[in-house]
Amino acid sequence: MTRLTMEFPDFGLTPEQRRHAVRGHYYEWPGMDGERGEIWCYSDRFSYRAGETATLRVSSTAPAFKMAIVRDGGTETKVFEKSGIAALWQDSPDQCSVDGCGWEASFEFRVGDDWPSGAYRLTLTAEGRDGKPIHSHHLFIVSPQPGKKPGRVLQVAATGTWLAYNTWGGSNHYQGVTGPDRNQYSPIVSTQRPWCRGFVVLPKDAPRVPLEVAVQPKTVPRYPHMEWALATGHSKKYASSGWASYDSHFFRFAERAGYEVDLASQHDLHFSPEILDGYDCAVFVGHDEYWTWEMRDAVDNYVERGGHAARFAGNFMWQTRLEDEGRRQVCYKYRARAEDPAYRGDDVTRATNSWEAPEIGRPGSATFGLNATRGVYAGWGGCAPRGVRGFPVYRPEHWAFAGTGIYYGDLLGAESHVYGYEVDGLDFEIRGGLPYPTATSGAPDGLQVLAVGMASQVEESADIPIEDQFLTDHDGRFTAETLFGEASDANLEKVKRGNGMIVNFPRGKGEVFHAGSCEWVAGLLRQDPMIERVTRNVLDRYLGKA
Repeated sequence: MTRLTMEFPDFGLTPEQRRHAVRGHYYEWPGMDGERGEIWCYSDRFSYRAGETATLRVSSTAPAFKMAIVRDGGTETKVFEKSGIAALWQDSPDQCSVDGCGWEASFEFRVGDDWPSGAYRLTLTAEGRDGKPIHSHHLFIVSPQPGKKPGRVLQVAATGTWLAYNTWGGSNHYQGVTGPDRNQYSPIVSTQRPWCRGFVVLPKDAPRVPLEVAVQPKTVPRYPHMEWALATGHSKKYASSGWASYDSHFFRFAERAGYEVDLASQHDLHFSPEILDGYDCAVFVGHDEYWTWEMRDAVDNYVERGGHAARFAGNFMWQTRLEDEGRRQVCYKYRARAEDPAYRGDDVTRATNSWEAPEIGRPGSATFGLNATRGVYAGWGGCAPRGVRGFPVYRPEHWAFAGTGIYYGDLLGAESHVYGYEVDGLDFEIRGGLPYPTATSGAPDGLQVLAVGMASQVEESADIPIEDQFLTDHDGRFTAETLFGEASDANLEKVKRGNGMIVNFPRGKGEVFHAGSCEWVAGLLRQDPMIERVTRNVLDRYLGKA
């Protein structure tokens, strides 16, 4: 469980460095470690099946390295180890984060027939120029073989979001070294590059985004996760995405709790939607923001046919497109209406804008019951920094809360801070002390709102100058323009107050449960018994055990 402190942590940065940690653009790039030397690695694909050949592409200042591969689940199991693998330094193009590094293959190995589905962590170690070890980490997924999987859960890793936040090479969907002045985010990002530091492994004390500080009145916002990243040499976005911060915590919990869990990538879902067919329960967790049309089709069709989708995740926001057999992800985001070729083509529904853009015609709520544009920020910066740390519960009699002992008005998961940092919600109204989606909310038929908390799309405070804010009102004005055609003050007023929800609804022969918060996994990481019980209740019902 987490304990609030009265002061922000000190990572040894000067005020100027703290400001750069938040507002600056720093990233991993070939040559960044200078005279010490370095080693980097990526694989040709995000996932493989047992028996397939994995190809690694390595760039190293050392002539050889050793490598260990460990399955990262409820327990860690070493499956491969080899020393004396030859390496060489391979140059990368300036726009490698957009176009890919283009490195030659360095090593190939066969994925063992006896390697269970899951996440496999690679650790590469070589000798630096100063005689001290240099390391890099990589991760690939072993996807399940096709066929019926009674009693097993399929977890789908949020690889679209990993890719969107990966800072390696300088550009992602947030900041970048692209454009005429080398200062724009890139609408195109490549899978053919290493993962940034902090996406694969993290120390246990790495801060999460939601604040564990009792913020005093009129305090200028601080962002400890970004300060820690700069101070320790990790990616600025380590706490926003990746296996280490999010997906791993559910996978480890589920295996330790006795569930049999397989793992697939979102790219598997896109290209092989039949992967869902063998499972009674599919799970999506953490920060799960970027999806293709095809991925949504896969889930919608699966649930209609009788599948069960459990989403313990937040921020269902952007449509993406995959190109070059999945090696490029496209998302124009805020610049979509001005720049995305889909707006000049035959099918604007595939535009890489927010799912709630009217021209796309497919709000996120149609798949998972909730929309990112009605939720978003909670518990950090100037967005409800003193707000609720758990979900306020309205329908404690619901089957998901069985055995928790929770009451109407209680906070679920407050001790482990499961509410934040981005949440999904709906427009709703209170009748008789209970929340109901409004007629214009886009909620699926039969949706029940089980819990509702407050969120904000605007980092606002009369006491804090805008130059001291990180989030400001940028996202709120984008939502206002997306939904109502103009980013005016009047339209901002309509959208700036958001919420985060837990909802449940039937679809076709199947069912969906959605706890709309990125941080649900923090309750599993911190072993919150009530969060563990709700998670078990959902899995047991959807696996036919309840």
